[in-house]
Amino acid sequence: MSGKLIAGGALAALVAATLSAQTAAAGEEPADGPAEQIRVGIQTINGSGCPAGTAAVAANADNTAFTVTYSDYLAVAGAGASPVDFRKNCQLSLVLDVPSGFTYAIQSVDYRGYAYLADGASGLEQASYYHMGSAETTASNQTFDGPYDDNWQVTDSKEWAELVWAPCGEQRNFNINTELRVYRGSSDQRATSLMTMDSTDSAVSTKYHLAWKEC
Repeated sequence: MSGKLIAGGALAALVAATLSAQTAAAGEEPADGPAEQIRVGIQTINGSGCPAGTAAVAANADNTAFTVTYSDYLAVAGAGASPVDFRKNCQLSLVLDVPSGFTYAIQSVDYRGYAYLADGASGLEQASYYHMGSAETTASNQTFDGPYDDNWQVTDSKEWAELVWAPCGEQRNFNINTELRVYRGSSDQRATSLMTMDSTDSAVSTKYHLAWKEC
């Protein structure tokens, strides 16, 4: 499913307004989630966009989401950039410690960053995630055209019937693959274009919103 540019508040309202109808049609009821705090950690990390020590994960206190924060995720093209800098990627394998009796799925994801794209240049953000051992992968992508100089956000949301649930009673790593690309295109050869997966605001993170179901 392609990513959609949706403001965070509008997305929350959309999900709240449609979730009951979706779950009723599917014959299932959403759970409030476990009372016990879930824990999430990085088991393995690889990629040019997330050198060691530059990515962190944390679960929200109310178990509604977890965040991934990057501090050195930068793709650059044009003047001063090396030929390999136009593409950066990150592969994370996360361990989610979920209390027994519950399983989770990703309801929506907010990908955020900053881009400076010269006139004629373009950028690409793409991402996918899946439970280890599952053949079902959820993917999204979004392109940006220059001139562009602003923070960006891409929200990818799923309907209840489309959610991919972690297997009940099994410990499966949750794998995340993300990628940024910047193309110089027809921009002036003296121009430099860039795209980040963090932000000029260090508090901005990629957020994975959780849906819960009792096993």
